[in-house]
Amino acid sequence: MNTEHQRLCSSREWGEHLHAAVLPAVTAGLALGEEMLELGPGPGAATDWLRTWVRRLVVVERDEQSVNALRTRFEADSVEVVHGDATALPFAAGSFDSVAAFTMLHHVPTRSLQARVLSEAFRVLCPGGVLVGSDSIHSDELHRFHREDTYNPIEPATLLAWLGGLGYVRIKIGVDDMLTFVAHKPKVDPDHPWIEE
Repeated sequence: MNTEHQRLCSSREWGEHLHAAVLPAVTAGLALGEEMLELGPGPGAATDWLRTWVRRLVVVERDEQSVNALRTRFEADSVEVVHGDATALPFAAGSFDSVAAFTMLHHVPTRSLQARVLSEAFRVLCPGGVLVGSDSIHSDELHRFHREDTYNPIEPATLLAWLGGLGYVRIKIGVDDMLTFVAHKPKVDPDHPWIEE
């Protein structure tokens, strides 16, 4: 992230915006379960809210400086911070009840890697688990704001196609001042594995 972008994402105002307008709207009415994985938390604005809704929160962050800051910030809150890559998650299949990806996908440099992040999220979700997230919608202003930074926003129709193609069901995409999404991994009945919910 460039300096201006880092300053915004670390600001109290950005955290308050996420906590008041984005996170409650995206997660309303959803059962997030007990164990959640957050992808690309950056400075932890969403992390601070998500940790209060699940028993165990694990976050995966690629940037080492951010990892160190997150570990310091959330040390007393039992948030597990993992230095890793969202395109190759170091967890077994079916490890989490929910996966969160808030304002991070546009930082993933290529379409194929973005699709890989969503594929990895699907893999680590338990059957019936839910993916929740938000991201930026393309604008010239945001493109300028991301100067000397990665800015690769996903079109809503592309996101919908990817999620469906990966096997997610009950997909909900919202487009307002930002892109929001909810998608579920099918719940398989172990007694009737050919029937998916």
